[in-house]
Amino acid sequence: MDFRSYFKGKKITVIGLGLLGGVGDIEYLARAGADLIVTDLKSKKELKPSLDRLKKFKNIKYTLGIHSVADFRNRDLIIKAPSTPLDSPYIALAEKRKIPVTMWAALFSKFARQVGAKIVGVTGTRGKTTTTEMINAILVAAKKKVVVGGNVQGTSVLANLSKLTRDTIVLLELDSWKLQGFGDLKLSPNVAVFTTFYEDHLNYYNSDVKKYFLDKANIFKYQKKGDILIAGKQVLPFIKKWGGKHHGKLITPKQKIFNLSIPGEHNLYNANLAAEAARRVGVKELVIEKALNNFQGVPGRLEFVKEVRGVKYYNDTTATTPEATSAALRALGDQSRKRIILIAGGSDKNLQLGNLAKDIKKYAKEVVLIPGDGTDRLVQKLKVRSYKGKNLKDIVHKAKSLAGAGDIVLFSPAFTSFGMFQNEYDRGDKFITILKKLK
Repeated sequence: MDFRSYFKGKKITVIGLGLLGGVGDIEYLARAGADLIVTDLKSKKELKPSLDRLKKFKNIKYTLGIHSVADFRNRDLIIKAPSTPLDSPYIALAEKRKIPVTMWAALFSKFARQVGAKIVGVTGTRGKTTTTEMINAILVAAKKKVVVGGNVQGTSVLANLSKLTRDTIVLLELDSWKLQGFGDLKLSPNVAVFTTFYEDHLNYYNSDVKKYFLDKANIFKYQKKGDILIAGKQVLPFIKKWGGKHHGKLITPKQKIFNLSIPGEHNLYNANLAAEAARRVGVKELVIEKALNNFQGVPGRLEFVKEVRGVKYYNDTTATTPEATSAALRALGDQSRKRIILIAGGSDKNLQLGNLAKDIKKYAKEVVLIPGDGTDRLVQKLKVRSYKGKNLKDIVHKAKSLAGAGDIVLFSPAFTSFGMFQNEYDRGDKFITILKKLK
């Protein structure tokens, strides 16, 4: 089925060019012949890599550094980027004029439904990426036809439209922002996996945890009879409290022990959710078990990078919440012998730090801090020695100087990356670059 004809000649405004995702989708629309306006508050200089990729297309007009009301009038479709403000006057204007508003993953899912493909969606404050990758590993091992999208860095979901058939399983990692798009289209995946729910993004949701949950709840809100919601035990109380009436079948997996090669109770929890999702799309138990036992983890998530002079270095850059760093400390830590030198800190999201501070005291030998407003708040709660670095190279070398044979240097920031880095991927890449030269 050729979906490009749907977009040809359509007047589409895209909010957010960005550097990670969306560029490939904009390229798809441009090739399809859409009349495009792309608007982003970042400058031309900041967006240079994305602009260079799209410079050959003459059917894209840019509004950069500002948004303009004119870009939201007389359009056929508005596609908004993650983190578009909830009270955006431009979205309000489009909705007032009855212009459809959606997001990339939701738009892709709408077409997937039309083809008859089965959609498996994964959300959760923590665990969604690992769970998604575990499901993908199982589906590949089972030789299922699978298309993966969502939070996958540098990919385009629309570019996969040509691959869709009735036999395709669409596997999507969905954060709360992407699920706003599902809410706009009143659409939920056939199989929804909800891993965990913790406080996060409170700076975006104006400290309203329920608003954050309700965006995530779009993963099951519009399910129909015959659809399935697989929920982890941790998230069940929130579903019961705020989830409303659910028309699909709710399943909480029984814990089965898998012989995982990656550490942590949280990863066993993720594995059981992934296994249940795979069962629901027809994968046999032996295939599930073998795929999970062979699963090597996800880059940037408690990723073992190298060992230098008896010290092991782990990259957990995607730990952008206190709970994520606590999970890493518990996975690698030993209360009887504190051996972790923790590198943490960054930009604040106004999240509670009490439990993280307790886990740092319990498992960390020393703490080396990345500058940031979140760091300043953490320092007030720390009851172990800490050192604040000037730049990442200085921070890594300080951690190295504090570590001895048998110790672990854990790069698990607990905060967002903005300030010193473009995003958490940039943060992790820079950490690994420094480690490569470490002897």
